[in-house]
Amino acid sequence: MKITDYLTPELMLAELTASAKDEALRQLAEQVAAVVSGLESAEVLTVIKEREALGSTGIGNGIAIPHGKLAGLEEVLVLFARSSQGVEFAAVDGKPVHLIFLLLAPENAAGTHLKILARISRMLKQAEFREKLLAAADANALYDLIKQEDEST
Repeated sequence: MKITDYLTPELMLAELTASAKDEALRQLAEQVAAVVSGLESAEVLTVIKEREALGSTGIGNGIAIPHGKLAGLEEVLVLFARSSQGVEFAAVDGKPVHLIFLLLAPENAAGTHLKILARISRMLKQAEFREKLLAAADANALYDLIKQEDEST
């Protein structure tokens, strides 16, 4: 299972403009709804905010993995976003988040959902990989880095 099975170049945000968590989540929801026909940004936002209410998905080391299950979604979707300035995300280490993977799954895809979360977490544990993502020039370079890392592990 590869992240790039669910992440496309159109689902890349090279630079989030948000500095606060709610604003960042809104931008993520708007981007995924703009790319994937049939998705409404308000519905996506509601699902990921409900999950955030249970506890922050800011896992530390500048990383957040907001996620949720969406009724009517036919396949898993992954969106990647980067913030050079950092987003106050209430991460477990109290530091701003710079790298965000948004994961949306159909309601019946629990196994796939958990496997992708684990794969993203493993990839981002590598400090060298995180640094490469932060230094990438644009969305295409970000996608290429994720694809290369995805294929090597």
